[in-house]
Amino acid sequence: MGDYHGTRFTRAYVQSPVCGPSRMSAYTGRYPRSHGSTANAFPLRVGEMTLGDHLRPMGHDTVLIGKTHMRADVEGMERFGVSPDTIIGARLSECGFDTFERDDGLHYVATDPAYNQHLHDQGHTGDNPWLTAANSVAPETVDETGNGWLLKYSDRPALVPEPDSETPYLTRRFIDFLDSRAGQDGWLCHLSFIKPHWPYIAPASYHNMYGPDSWVAPTRDNGERADPHPVYGAFMNQRVSKAFSRDEVRETVLPAYMGLIKQIDDQMGLLFAELKARGLWDKTLIVFTSDHGDYLGDHWMGEKDLFHEPSVKVPLIIRDPRPNALRGQISDALVEAIDLAPTFVDALGGDPAYQWFEGRSLLPLLEGSMPEDWRDVAFSEYDYSVMDARRELDQEISDCRIVMACDARWKLFYFEGFRPMLFDLENDPDELHDLGNDPAYAGQCEHLTNEVFAWYRRGRQRVTVTDAQVSQGGEAATVAQGVIIGFWDEDELRDFKDQT
Repeated sequence: MGDYHGTRFTRAYVQSPVCGPSRMSAYTGRYPRSHGSTANAFPLRVGEMTLGDHLRPMGHDTVLIGKTHMRADVEGMERFGVSPDTIIGARLSECGFDTFERDDGLHYVATDPAYNQHLHDQGHTGDNPWLTAANSVAPETVDETGNGWLLKYSDRPALVPEPDSETPYLTRRFIDFLDSRAGQDGWLCHLSFIKPHWPYIAPASYHNMYGPDSWVAPTRDNGERADPHPVYGAFMNQRVSKAFSRDEVRETVLPAYMGLIKQIDDQMGLLFAELKARGLWDKTLIVFTSDHGDYLGDHWMGEKDLFHEPSVKVPLIIRDPRPNALRGQISDALVEAIDLAPTFVDALGGDPAYQWFEGRSLLPLLEGSMPEDWRDVAFSEYDYSVMDARRELDQEISDCRIVMACDARWKLFYFEGFRPMLFDLENDPDELHDLGNDPAYAGQCEHLTNEVFAWYRRGRQRVTVTDAQVSQGGEAATVAQGVIIGFWDEDELRDFKDQT
């Protein structure tokens, strides 16, 4: 797709740096503090409206192929007497999507064995060929297991041939979906590739396409470890962070990681060709993005548990087929993942339900205009209560909250119970120098902290009544209902009615 066919956003931020809450925000158009799924495996509560709830009344099916990382609110469904084997129950269990094929990799293979069955059909044996074939390698000695979870194997090829690995498999399932909808418009398909998620294993020949000359040195400085912020220090102490701080680990994993990205790129080329061959290219809105990044050794971290750019800023490219949408533009606007849901509603001719949505439609930006009231600050948040860092820091569960507030130049990490972290993205774009403890920058910390507090006060919990309905209230509406409060006599009441 590239810069020539759509808009590339250079400052797109997810609403949480971990899979589950980030995805729930993209599907609901709401921040984690609003929808409540603040960590992986925290269910999205029954009653939260998702993309399907907004699009189906407009005549558009909302279909899933791949990963959601969704955990169903089973207790909530039982409380309301909703069975998961009904249409409503199935949608509540799948983030509002109708499932063409769900594949969450390790998280889902036991309950949705379609990919495992495919591998069995190709001759791969065992109870879990997702692990033992697609995400493992051939042992070279009697002491090796070849288990793909172990980082030492990342630069070796997976046991499955490339066509049977997860990314091309899901592409073929998307083509199967197109076959099932031949001649039918009116759908949104969430094609959600799993890779380059761990296990970091790529099939041949993607496993060794890239070598040391292909990547840059890690973004990190020894000063970051000298006297780190307590929470940052706790995350640097995690096993995965210690592993990726070793050059041998990073250099073993990167060939697979980059190869998996290249594999996605190649599969997207096949997908685009299929859309063009079917006459769908010029009437399909295409969004390419991710639910988070990966430190991979940057800032002495593994995984994605804080708000440095490698973790919380994601690629976002949108190809809008409308004639008035620009081609090849680059936008530096502050964009959030919660903007996608209202964008889809807007693009399909609906009115985004902003009593629910906390994001904003991106259509004006795709047309090359910048609304005067566009956001000045982007926010992301993280609940680390389930992490070992909480125990190391001896924090109360309710205090394990971090909020990122980022404007055009400055980025703040706001912590409950600890000082903030602050970065000057203009003079320190690599975020190597934390200014949060420097009195010279107290004013910037205070400004962005106030933005965090203002953001908290804007919580969107009044979702059953629209702003338009609220604006129709007042004394005139009350009197029209026959509720007459505070009037002295008939003349005063008559005068009021004449005036309104």
